[in-house]
Amino acid sequence: MAVTAAEVAVLDAVETPAPSKRKFRFLRGRKTVVGFAILGFFVLMAVAGPWLAPYDPDQMSKALLQPPSTDHWFGTTQTGQDVLSQILVGTRGVLVVGFVAGAFATVMSVLVGVSAGFLGGVADEILSAVSNIFLVIPGLPLIIIVASFVEDTSNLLIASVIAVTSWAWGARVLRAQTLSLRRRDYVEAARATGESTWRIILFEILPNLTAVIASGFVGTVIFAILSEITLAFIGVADISNWNWGTVLFWAQSNQALAQGAWWWFVPAGLCIALLGMSLALINFGIDEFVNPRLRTETGASKKVRMRVGFTPVNRTKEPRS
Repeated sequence: MAVTAAEVAVLDAVETPAPSKRKFRFLRGRKTVVGFAILGFFVLMAVAGPWLAPYDPDQMSKALLQPPSTDHWFGTTQTGQDVLSQILVGTRGVLVVGFVAGAFATVMSVLVGVSAGFLGGVADEILSAVSNIFLVIPGLPLIIIVASFVEDTSNLLIASVIAVTSWAWGARVLRAQTLSLRRRDYVEAARATGESTWRIILFEILPNLTAVIASGFVGTVIFAILSEITLAFIGVADISNWNWGTVLFWAQSNQALAQGAWWWFVPAGLCIALLGMSLALINFGIDEFVNPRLRTETGASKKVRMRVGFTPVNRTKEPRS
């Protein structure tokens, strides 16, 4: 069926959003909305958890290894500690490590990657060499070594080590993206008008890398959270500071699975899975914004096609019979 010019114009108007809305398109996707909703719930837990906890997480009682009840919603441990209180109090440590490490690693990757890609020459070679060095440094073994020499392995220390060992990959990605942007027409026009190098980077290059930077930040947060929980689970981190990994550490140490105390480790595992899923959904939403091939057909486009009474076809001219 032939497509008239008016129908093509209608499709173009619907499928091409306004420039002001295009920047935040990924925030309107279903995956992103669900991801932010779950993440917001955990952020609320991290902020208000110590006040919402019904008991002191370290407080022992006579209710030893009791299943969930009205007094203890998530049951108790082998020493009578309330599992719900441990989950609520431990949420803050998990999110602090994740977001602090993600923010620090993102800043480092932007500074090194964008500078190397835009400046080029000797600066690019030096910064790329530094990135390659940090790229091969293993994060978890380094944290284990640091923890063995430091008495108090605080959350900030763990976040700093994770950030130092995880920024290099993001820097390599941003360098490659910057190399593809540095010769664009609008960048050349900014150079021709006499704008300084750093002004071009801040106002011409970085706005076009926002989605890539956000995706790298979310990925680093996921890695940092899983690393923090892993370190607490194997007993490397300070087990006196509550987080979800600490809950799993004590459950494994006291053989909760062998005793049938599923309530001791299932809530912490579900929290880890839900938080990871929320961050993954946000990352998928950003990926769909960056890569148009991943975008699904919008509801508005479907409605317009139904209204005009045709399906998508090639916009090439049909051969005359």
